[in-house]
Amino acid sequence: MKENKYDDPAFFEAYSQFPRSVEGLSAAGEWQALQKLLPALEGKRVLDIGCGFGWHCLYAAGQGAACVLGTDISEKMLAVAREKTAFPNVEYRRLAMEDLCFPADTFDVAISSLAFHYTPDFEGVCRRVAACLAPGGDFIFSVEHPVFTAQGPQDWCYGADGSAAHWPVDHYFAEGRREAVFLGEPVVKYHRTLTTCLNTLLQTGFAITAVVEPQPPAHLLDTVPGMRDELRRPMMLLVAAQKARQPG
Repeated sequence: MKENKYDDPAFFEAYSQFPRSVEGLSAAGEWQALQKLLPALEGKRVLDIGCGFGWHCLYAAGQGAACVLGTDISEKMLAVAREKTAFPNVEYRRLAMEDLCFPADTFDVAISSLAFHYTPDFEGVCRRVAACLAPGGDFIFSVEHPVFTAQGPQDWCYGADGSAAHWPVDHYFAEGRREAVFLGEPVVKYHRTLTTCLNTLLQTGFAITAVVEPQPPAHLLDTVPGMRDELRRPMMLLVAAQKARQPG
């Protein structure tokens, strides 16, 4: 069964109080770096995979996108996104990323924020994205960094005084299912190496145009709980890629 932790009432309530859930992109430590990777969106047809509360959809519409489709497996997330959205050219659809199926040349830009570590079939998702993007279309996404996902529980090793001593990295090359804890709830995620992440894009018809390990901006370090710790190890990986253009 496809992972859908976000429709669990307790987890959804906790996630709804998360700073980036309340304040949107302004509270997302990676947003400034991700924003720089996005192409000009005016007049573009945009797909947001795992759109959550719709923050990136709203941004795309505000930048003049011709149309925006946000997909997510969580009906609770989509309900909030619909409440936030007044743009008539933004649509939301309940759809798992593994089930994406659109005709060729449906979208000019595909984006995804922190969703792909929830799928065991990253290659399949990339092939589905490539199939529906126009030639030369852009694919930009963020995912949890392999250093962050490798060990599993996703927590610090603590010193005798209870402070975070260091971040454990273990079983890095053993890809696959990890049982993590997020917002106090058990969550299943999938670890893959940096090599696998990047080579999968190359093998599914994309050219990689940028790779970024973002650091949070200075103004968030002391305003968002735990943000200063993000300077100690990479939590996220941002990748920008482009679908190959048809020859001739």
